[in-house]
Amino acid sequence: MIILTARGAENDRVTGLQLGADDYVIKPFSVKELLARIEAVLRRSPERPRDVVQIAFPGGTADLARSEIRFDDGERAELSEKEVELLRYLAANAGRAISRDELLLRVWQISPRGLATRTIDMHVTRLREKLRDNPAEPRVVLTVRGKGYMFMEASAVDSR
Repeated sequence: MIILTARGAENDRVTGLQLGADDYVIKPFSVKELLARIEAVLRRSPERPRDVVQIAFPGGTADLARSEIRFDDGERAELSEKEVELLRYLAANAGRAISRDELLLRVWQISPRGLATRTIDMHVTRLREKLRDNPAEPRVVLTVRGKGYMFMEASAVDSR
């Protein structure tokens, strides 16, 4: 979040930053400066995913453009649109534990406030089945106790 304001007193700037702003820009400002500040905030954002097209995992490859999984033994499995979005988000943030709330917000576009749902868990279960990822000892989509889910390390992710 970037605050754009005419209030430039030190107290106002400090309050804005303490309330969670990533930057505080005082009027007047140039469009060029604002764009540079936006780029700087986006570079620092852990939620800025790379565009993932194919994902290699033990035993196969997920082709998100075709909404399918191709296994090394020649078999294939189809992915639903939501499974593709979920897998893309997890893989784009590989190596980082992602909370259920973040997944609801970023993948389902639903505010998690006050919402009790098992949607994320059910989709992860189905995704693991399609990836042939053993739920007792997962190697692709890991459960991080008390945090959420994490895709295996980024070395297996192919982005475009």
